[in-house]
Amino acid sequence: MSADLGAIVSDGTTRFRVRAPRADQLDLCLFDSDDKETRIAMTRDDDGEHWVTELPEDLTGQRYGYRAKGEWAPDKGLWFDEAKLLVDPHATQLDRRFKADKSLTEHAADTAHIVPRAIVMREYEAFPKAPPAFTHGGLIYEVNVRLFTLEHPDVPENIRGTIAAMAHPAVMAHLKKIGVSAVEFMPIIAWMDEPHLGPLGLANHWGYNPVAMMALDPGLCPGGVPELRKTVEVLHAEGIGVLLDLVFNHTGEGDATGNVICLRGLDDTAYARSEDGVMLNDSGCGNTVDFGQEWIRELALDTMRHFVARCGIDGFRFDLAPIMARSPGFDPEAPIFAAIAQDEWLQDRVMIAEPWDIGPGGYQVGQFPDTWLEWNDRFRDDVRKFWKGEAGINVLATRLAGSSDLFGEQTRSINFLAAHDGFTLADTVAYNERHNEANGEDNRDGHSDNNSWNCGAEGPTDDPHVLACRAADLRALLGTLFASTGTIMLTAGDEFGRTQHGNNNAYCQDWPIDWSARDTGLEDHVAALAAERNRHLDKLTRFPEGGEWRSLGGDGLNPGEWEDPATPGFVYHPPEGSDYPVIRIDRAERKATLGG
Repeated sequence: MSADLGAIVSDGTTRFRVRAPRADQLDLCLFDSDDKETRIAMTRDDDGEHWVTELPEDLTGQRYGYRAKGEWAPDKGLWFDEAKLLVDPHATQLDRRFKADKSLTEHAADTAHIVPRAIVMREYEAFPKAPPAFTHGGLIYEVNVRLFTLEHPDVPENIRGTIAAMAHPAVMAHLKKIGVSAVEFMPIIAWMDEPHLGPLGLANHWGYNPVAMMALDPGLCPGGVPELRKTVEVLHAEGIGVLLDLVFNHTGEGDATGNVICLRGLDDTAYARSEDGVMLNDSGCGNTVDFGQEWIRELALDTMRHFVARCGIDGFRFDLAPIMARSPGFDPEAPIFAAIAQDEWLQDRVMIAEPWDIGPGGYQVGQFPDTWLEWNDRFRDDVRKFWKGEAGINVLATRLAGSSDLFGEQTRSINFLAAHDGFTLADTVAYNERHNEANGEDNRDGHSDNNSWNCGAEGPTDDPHVLACRAADLRALLGTLFASTGTIMLTAGDEFGRTQHGNNNAYCQDWPIDWSARDTGLEDHVAALAAERNRHLDKLTRFPEGGEWRSLGGDGLNPGEWEDPATPGFVYHPPEGSDYPVIRIDRAERKATLGG
């Protein structure tokens, strides 16, 4: 980790160092218990890029920020405005959550009333260095911590909605029941709402709009690093790994009319621009962090090292990961990959790419390093199409066998049927169309092509035939997932029928999981699937060569049956001498089984 950046307490002194190469002057701003501000002029470091000041006292617990002076010329990428209080990019704890406010976008409007203060922290105790508790092949459980725990009846009210709740025995019992190998926390870094949400009475509940990369959100993790560390320790003790979903592709500072809170006010070159100076928007969120710059890569590496070395995190999932390898086009040999592979803290961690963004050539499934895992949206789409009756056995077989067409013989696929972004699994078999009216965008947001179906009725119904159809389809989908080669992923609540009422972009909807409405029969079914998969887990990381795909009647499949969406199903028999399990898919009976 870059031990010389941020606020460093050592031997009774506190040293502040921050990067702002084009600023004319930088001030350190200290805030007392009454929120009175004291400004201290910093000195430009010898390298010309950083500013530094050292105070002769231990300032642990001190709240602080920065103000930068210089030219205000946004068209030139210069956003220096001493009225703006700026958050330290290396802050690890904040005193409050970020909040949208028009003053953040207005030149000369003071923002000290709204911007969080960083808190000076003593050096954290190092987490015992050990191999990651999770590598690949098991079940990743994608969790929105707040919405998962906020209404859990067995979790004490004082910790509901926080990281600490994930360590509660009731939560742990559920994770163990369904065979979770690793939890993947959706963003827990401090974020802010998109400006358009406030007037609509909405807020961002997913967290994919961060500001400072290392600072834990004070609402989700009020106990800071010690709270996260303790939760990791409890999960590890139960054999469950912990992954963090990190957003390095953009920040909550937005587009060229957006907020001045952190990087923009210190050095706007953090954000990629075209040759004519226009901000690039490969993220679709207004700005794109420029990984072509070494200092940006080092900030990302520092962030990952911080969470591994101090919190024991086992790995990371990267939102819109191609942006990390752009300079500006995607490069499979990008410097960030080599840097991670050579880093003593990161080289053995699990790295997971969401391998697409909206930039040129943004779909890069299968193009990440051989040591990385990748979200496989083709698995989701093709499995849905198969059970919808729109794809043949040939399509499903490729996905079940680890998607060698995308990843070669080395299975790096993370197979999933639904994720935070899109329909829930239950909504996949209950809605033909998205229903995002509550988002205030006239149902234009979210994906329009979902490969979903409604079993004869759209949305909620009491029709027993429709409900039976949906139940069978959910079991068939889940059985297929748990029979697949590779690593699998479930989004929290999909194992017991969580719904978002047909909303496939519910980032701004405050819909905690309703634990009282659980489909316990479906949950028990998932637990049984997990138990069966775990019996064969060491085999399901690589599909064997050979084997035979037979019809349900026991005969070999001819080419016509192989490709015909009407073919009722198949049985896969592994090659002689292999202990890989038998897989049976019966489309007519809506069943998918592993091991028989």
